[in-house]
Amino acid sequence: MTFSPGRLVLYRNIDGDRLACVRPCRVISDDERGLLLWLAQGSPVLAEQAVDGRGIRDMPFAEWITLAKETVTTSWQGPGLLKFIPPTGDHSVWFFRDEQGNFKNWYVNLEYGALRWDDGHLAGVDVIDQDLDVVAYPDHSWEFKDEDEFSERLSIPDHYWVRDEATVRAEGDRLVRLIEAGAFPFDGTWTDFQPEPWPVLTTIPDGWDRPPVPRRFFGVSGPIGS
Repeated sequence: MTFSPGRLVLYRNIDGDRLACVRPCRVISDDERGLLLWLAQGSPVLAEQAVDGRGIRDMPFAEWITLAKETVTTSWQGPGLLKFIPPTGDHSVWFFRDEQGNFKNWYVNLEYGALRWDDGHLAGVDVIDQDLDVVAYPDHSWEFKDEDEFSERLSIPDHYWVRDEATVRAEGDRLVRLIEAGAFPFDGTWTDFQPEPWPVLTTIPDGWDRPPVPRRFFGVSGPIGS
C-alpha cells in the first residue's frame, strides 16, 4: 500500500484497544526510504483523556487504568513537524523545529511498527507507542527520555501494551548507534525541509475512529492491554 504525495493520512496511536491520539498529516513522500508525513501547526488533533480533564501523563499509570475516559479535540500547538516512518523497524523519527522553522532536534519515538489502512475516502497508519524515546541533537549527542514512565508501566503488565522490554531497549540501542554514526535519517536529510502551503484542516474527517488494524504479538492476534 503506497500513499500519494499530498494525501491526507491519519497517524493514530493505539493504547491497547483504544485510540489514544489521532493526528492528521500530509504525505510528503512514500518510497523505498519510508513514509514521510507533515503535521502542520494548528492542525486539529484528537486525544484521549480522563473525564476529569487529566491526561495519561498527569497521574500514575495505576490510577489512569481505573478511570473513565473520553476523546477530545485539541490542536497541534508546536511548530510544524515531520514524521518519518521507515519501511522496517519499530520506531518513527520526528524532526522538531523552533518557532522560526529551523531544525532543532530529532525525536525517536519507539513504537510497534506502523500498519497501514486505506478506506478510500481516508487513509492512515496505526502505531502502538512504547513510551521509551530517544532525543537526538544536531551534534549527534543523545539521551533516552521517559525511562521512569516506561518502567512504571512495565510493572503493571496486565494493563500495559508493551510485551517485551528487552526488544524495545534493543531497538533504542540500535537507533543510538545510527545517531552516533550520523547515518540516515540522522545525516541531515530533510532538516531543511519546507512544506507546501496546504490549508490547515479545521476538523478531523469522518472515519477517524475505524477499528485499529489487527496485529500479531508472539502468536496472539488482535488488541492488547485494556
